[in-house]
Parts: sequence; structure tokens; C-alpha cells
Amino acid sequence: MSKTVLAILKEILYAFIIFIYDLIVAIIKTILPASVQGNNINGETVLITGAGSGIGRCLAIRFAKLGCRLVLWDISEDGNKETAAQVEEAGATVKTYTIDLCDREAVYRVAAKVKKEFGDVDILVNNAGIVTGRKFLDCPDEMIKKTMDVNIMAHYWTVKAFLPEMIERNHGHIVTIASSAGFIGVTGLADYCASKYAAVGFDESMRFELYTMGKKGVHTTVVCPYLINTGMFEGVKSRFPFLLPILEQDYVADKIVDAVLCEQHILLLPRILYIVLAIKGILPTNCQFVIADLMGINHFMETFRGRQKKNE
Repeated sequence: MSKTVLAILKEILYAFIIFIYDLIVAIIKTILPASVQGNNINGETVLITGAGSGIGRCLAIRFAKLGCRLVLWDISEDGNKETAAQVEEAGATVKTYTIDLCDREAVYRVAAKVKKEFGDVDILVNNAGIVTGRKFLDCPDEMIKKTMDVNIMAHYWTVKAFLPEMIERNHGHIVTIASSAGFIGVTGLADYCASKYAAVGFDESMRFELYTMGKKGVHTTVVCPYLINTGMFEGVKSRFPFLLPILEQDYVADKIVDAVLCEQHILLLPRILYIVLAIKGILPTNCQFVIADLMGINHFMETFRGRQKKNE
């Protein structure tokens, strides 16, 4: 047997052993509760975009209760201040910054300010998002651009701003709040789905880059929930809520924090989405249409109203 073939066989054997080891670890992590395997993040600095309402606010309060320092970014100064007040009630140090995430230079400028005033960011949560809720041909060009700017381009700029220090310290966590619409296309959400697909792909690519660099202390988590009761998708209803319920904010925030503590890479909510995603890779496209019709997914945006005061 040639040395080349022998080397390849050794490499395959080594990969197989590592594969089995990682598989066993993943199974154990799935079984054990977060309270048992969770890391201690007391004293760490958490930056949350879109912190002025919804999931961003819920996450801020939960991280505060774990002893974290909070940096809150939002375009709404009033909303951000309301969140900050609740974070302070939880006994945490907090700093707010009013920022338009569509402005790349503003992101870099405010990021530099955060580092100067608050130090390194340990956990970056890219949570800010918007939805237009219109079919593609009815959606104005400027709204499509804004959707992409907020839902994905802002992720690029924030990660570029804070990842270098995480890599240098080999310590950090990037959380991407995406959507189940980042795996499954939905009628009336072409721009939104495109932005969330991009967010999912960005997270996965970054995870592989960090792995290849040997930076195992820098983690990523992508969160892909079904509809959440935040007002963002006001008017939309689930046809079979016992299968695909509209999720409560507190529940989603708890699961996201647990995922961070356990260094979970991918979080789909509810759990049935793991099955849905697996089935999608097997079924013919026409069969997927039939199921989407049955579940009401092809038509649920027809009752969409969104937030009445602002669409953020």
C-alpha cells in the first residue's frame, strides 16, 4: 500500500473518530438542560441591536438578570430608554445609543464609541429587523433596499466592527436573529425571505471561517423562529396553532439565552421546524406547494397589518 493511500486512510479514520465524538457531545447537549451545561456570562458585555422593543427588550432584561452589562442600539431613542430603565431595574449597567443601522459609517462610528466607553463586546446580538409585508411587485424599491439594509447588511457591518477583538481574545459570541423564513420561502415575503436566507447563510459561513481559523472560543448562533407575538406580523394567524403556534416573546427570549449559554449553533422554534426543514430537503417542489397550501402558509400574509405606528 502506497504512503499516499495510507495517509488518506489515516485521515479518514481520524475524521470518523472526531465525527463520532462530536455527534455524542451534540446528543448529550440536546438531552441536558441549559441549567446544567450553561456557561457563566456574569460580567460580560452584551450588545443588542433593535433593543427598543420586542425580542430585543426581552433579551436585554434576561441578560441583565444574568449579571451582564448591556449596550443597547436602536433607531428609537424613546424605546431604547424604556428598555434601559427596565434593565437598570434588574440591577445591570446599561448604555444606550441611537443609531440608524442602514448607515454603514454610523455603525462603524458608534461601534468605535462603544469600545472607547464600554470596552470589548463579548456577545453581539443582531436582532433588529423590519418587514414590508407586500408581494414582490407591489413592494417599492426603497422598501426592498431598506429591508436588505436592516435585516442583513447591518449584520455585516456590526460583525466587522466587533469580531476582530473577539478573534484576538478567542472569546465571543455572535447571535443572528433570523427567521423560519430564512429556510422556507413565503408568499408575500420575497424581500424579507431573501434577507433572512442571507442572514442564515452569513451565520453558517462565519461559523466555518472561525472553525477553520481555530478560533473555537468564538461562537455563533442563528435563531430561526416561526411567527412571534411582537406586533411585527400583526394580523397574521396560524391555521394549525397546535403545530405551528404564534410564539410568545418571553418564551423565545428564554430559548435564545439558553442557546447562548449552551453554545448552540442553530435554534429553530418551535421544534417541529427541525422536521419541516428535513422534509423540505426530500419532497418534490409541487408536494411542498400542497403542504404550504394546507398549512395556510401561502395565504397567511393576506391578513397582514403589521405595526400600526411604525414598521420597525
